[in-house]
Amino acid sequence: MRTLSKLLVNLSLVAGFVGGLLGARPAEAKLRVAASIETLADLCRQVGGDRVEVTSLSHGYQDPHFVEAKPSLVLTLNRADALVYVGLDLEIGWLPPLVQQSRNQRIQRGQVGNIDASTAIQVEDVPNIPADQLRALGDIHPLGNPHYWIPPKNARAIARLLAQRFAEIDSPGASAYQAALAAFERRLDGKEKEWAKTAAPLRGTHVVTYHKSWSYLAGWLGMQEVGYVESKPGIPPTASHTAQLIDLMRKSNVKLVIVESFYPSNLARFVAENGHARLAVSPSDVGATSAIKSYFDLVDAVLQALLQ
Repeated sequence: MRTLSKLLVNLSLVAGFVGGLLGARPAEAKLRVAASIETLADLCRQVGGDRVEVTSLSHGYQDPHFVEAKPSLVLTLNRADALVYVGLDLEIGWLPPLVQQSRNQRIQRGQVGNIDASTAIQVEDVPNIPADQLRALGDIHPLGNPHYWIPPKNARAIARLLAQRFAEIDSPGASAYQAALAAFERRLDGKEKEWAKTAAPLRGTHVVTYHKSWSYLAGWLGMQEVGYVESKPGIPPTASHTAQLIDLMRKSNVKLVIVESFYPSNLARFVAENGHARLAVSPSDVGATSAIKSYFDLVDAVLQALLQ
């Protein structure tokens, strides 16, 4: 009897050890994904379908550079099987400490569950100057421009990365992720043609933007950036900079001033009116308004803001 009891105890210990090796997440449980912004959260849902449970760490009406590092976010990250983030230091001010505090090995750098979406795209605006000189130029991102998620080619590349990494984490779902990716790409192909036709009047338009965050969009739509309301990225403009920008706008026949909906629009409106241009207050992330529930809604809303 004592021998049988000892055997049962040993088997229990072995089962517990094997269970630990296999991981804490049951096979039938959903893949828990944390995304730094709502657009990435939506792309995760587009690719993951019913196999994923996605939480966004920020809201689309917020400036993604500055998100409050709440204790609740640490708990979300502690439970996550994957973390998807913009990268290129966009979240440098708030996300790394949260990841460290989460004590979740699955989402640390170098792990399959740590998914830097910027690795899927061709990065633009990488500064070609020594790092010790960047501070004098304002809030420059040394790794390149992180505001890349709106153009369809980048959304497509991110979705492909997500399907690949989700399959690595959840191999039984690999075929489901590929099927969802194919459905997303089919829809994106159709919408891309529609958007190209809708946005055709914008091609060649000279624009000024509040922050240097619309470069990828301008490239996609064939618009030409002439200047920026900020004197340096992240630095409020001086009166002399504003006057020079208005003069440049008049000489360059600038038609449009674009500002994200989370920025104050008074100064951008002043620049637009005095530069003989129209102000476009545009969303830049899913969730910027209650009507923008998906990536497709976001692009529709951006084009509407630029064209109305």
